Amino acid sequence: MSRSTGTVVVVGSLNVDQVVTVERHPSPGETLVATSMSLLPGGKGANQAVAAARRGAHTAMVGSVGRDGSAQVATSLLADSGVDVTHVRAVDAPTGLATVTVDRSGENTIVVVPGANRATDREALLTAAPVVASAAVVVLQGEIPADGIAAAAELATGRVLLNLAPVVPVDREVVLAADPLVVNEHEAALVLAQLDPGADVPADEPALVAALRALGVRSVVVTLGARGALVADGDDLVAVPSPRVTAVDSSGAGDAFVGALAAGLAGGDSLLDAARQAVRVGAFAVQGAGTQPSYPTLDDVLPSVDLPDGSAAPAAPAGGAS
Repeated sequence: MSRSTGTVVVVGSLNVDQVVTVERHPSPGETLVATSMSLLPGGKGANQAVAAARRGAHTAMVGSVGRDGSAQVATSLLADSGVDVTHVRAVDAPTGLATVTVDRSGENTIVVVPGANRATDREALLTAAPVVASAAVVVLQGEIPADGIAAAAELATGRVLLNLAPVVPVDREVVLAADPLVVNEHEAALVLAQLDPGADVPADEPALVAALRALGVRSVVVTLGARGALVADGDDLVAVPSPRVTAVDSSGAGDAFVGALAAGLAGGDSLLDAARQAVRVGAFAVQGAGTQPSYPTLDDVLPSVDLPDGSAAPAAPAGGAS
């Protein structure tokens, strides 16, 4: 199956994920023996690019890797997934590294060493200006320098999808350019505090979304893990439920969601319909180990969502939103 879409351009990080599995996460000062270790391609930017491409979007990646052996690992699934890597530069710095620890329940902790990703700055973005300007959807995250994020947002003529994770200081104009801003509930509170330092930060997600919209954010998607997502677009706030699945590894599930969301938007879906598809993609991803290797293609069967009457949405290969 394939989709005819506008181009998704992902501007962001490329890493090697060192994935360590353990029975449980260690306490501070404690040493545990891992059950396994693997080196996999990762980085939020590369993850999102692979996810978008596997969901049928014409996708290009803008980013940086080192001139080292790790670069091959970091880029290994991009081209195989159909991502244009013309604008992935090799620089004189080590390829980014993420150390991911996953326990038996699938919960993870992640420590990131940016390395070459620090080179994806404003100057680097100016060299990639034509591809960024031509995109239907430009996807940004918080793992590259803030001036690189700002430059990409300025260059974009299409829709800007800002996944401000981690939440780093960026210009207010960057957040207000987002359509949508995609964050989890914790990141939503941090972004609100960044936009309005004196604001009282609400504890519940709908109030957080309302506060962000009141400050001028065009549309907001708050990801809620196994609970799905909240989508605010126009005057509506809609809860999008997630399929119920058994998680093996939750690392990269948010990136799978973002990539699928971008693919849906580039394909002409509404934000709500794209989010409905993206929660299913995220649920598919947590059932596999690692990040990029766990992402579905259009030929994979996505898990179904239980409907209020006790029935289920069809679990069929899905090229569009449902």
